Amino acid sequence: MKPSAFTFAVVADQISSRTDDDLVPAALAQLQPIPAVLAFERTAGDEIQGLLDSPAALVSTITALTRLAGWRIGVGVGTVDLPLPSSTRAARGPAYLAARDAITAARRQPTSFAMRVAETVSSGRYPELVAAGEAAETAVWLWRGVLTRRSSEGWELMDLLELGQTNADAARTLGISPSAVSQRLTAAAREEGRRGAALCQRLFTQCLEIAEGDR
Repeated sequence: MKPSAFTFAVVADQISSRTDDDLVPAALAQLQPIPAVLAFERTAGDEIQGLLDSPAALVSTITALTRLAGWRIGVGVGTVDLPLPSSTRAARGPAYLAARDAITAARRQPTSFAMRVAETVSSGRYPELVAAGEAAETAVWLWRGVLTRRSSEGWELMDLLELGQTNADAARTLGISPSAVSQRLTAAAREEGRRGAALCQRLFTQCLEIAEGDR
């Protein structure tokens, strides 16, 4: 990672953890394959934290946690202190401070998601970056709203299609009719989910481009 590179610090905590089972092990297992600068770990109680430098990885992380359900997510955009430690629990820097603000804000935000920008950008670019961050945050609210309505059967169908199966192939694999596959596709809002993910990735990329524009 470049010394001046901006990153995405992600903090997520389990909603209603006092009454529900511990969801952290399942979340860490789902997040483990996603490329990360510092891998996700349990930081305290029902909270997990990781560091990403890729918009695509951030989209994958939000998708995974949304699919699992029961997670509040905060994302901070900013730099981190170098040299990096081996564990995200020991990492420090503006991105982590912004993520901490974001997870607090996520408690009262739509779809339990918030994104915050570290106050370390030049005064000329900071307002532009804040506006870009707000646009990305809004896009995630809308996109995550689509994903939270997807059933487990819908996710199962999406997995098969992502593997390259056709609708007919998926029907045979699932033991259902082609018309039932079409119905599941409509209910799962496949195209809305795909476009929402693509839009969020573009807006995350824009945030990084603005942040690093004067570096």
